[in-house]
Amino acid sequence: KLTMPLITGARQPEDEWDERLLADLKQFTDAILRGFEIYKPIIAAVNGQALGGGTELTNACDLRVAAEHAVFGTPEAKVGLLPGGGSLPRLPRQVPYARALEILMIGDPFSAREALRMGLLNYVVPAGQLMPKALELAGKLADNGPLAVSKIKEGVLRSSGRPLVEALAIEDEVSAAVL
Repeated sequence: KLTMPLITGARQPEDEWDERLLADLKQFTDAILRGFEIYKPIIAAVNGQALGGGTELTNACDLRVAAEHAVFGTPEAKVGLLPGGGSLPRLPRQVPYARALEILMIGDPFSAREALRMGLLNYVVPAGQLMPKALELAGKLADNGPLAVSKIKEGVLRSSGRPLVEALAIEDEVSAAVL
């Protein structure tokens, strides 16, 4: 079942979940990590098609691992919609501008290898190694200072796109909290 047709009114609610989602659309935006800042690191482990919301959710994660057969893309424009789950501001910050606009406006799918080449993923592994690699990254994060890791993410998010003097002030703020 597709969520966007439900949200746009192109299909009627079919079950209790659909009714609950329509009654509180914040559940949808929360689920795709949109509309709030979270400073805890989030790891994506992508095993299959991550088209539309799947790519948008991946864009919202900090570390990203995909199985070799994974497929990404934002096909919304092909059906007259736009990828409004965070990709418009996030994707151009994560991959080169021209590539981001092609992904967003053309909507063609792309492979995990291509996602790795453009810097959208950290690792591409055989399917059987997907969760072990994601758990390895989680273990390495857990071995680090939790406050330091959280403040690193906070500093990066808050300073992104800011003038250097403002970004350095944010870095000073998060550094002081860790020290």
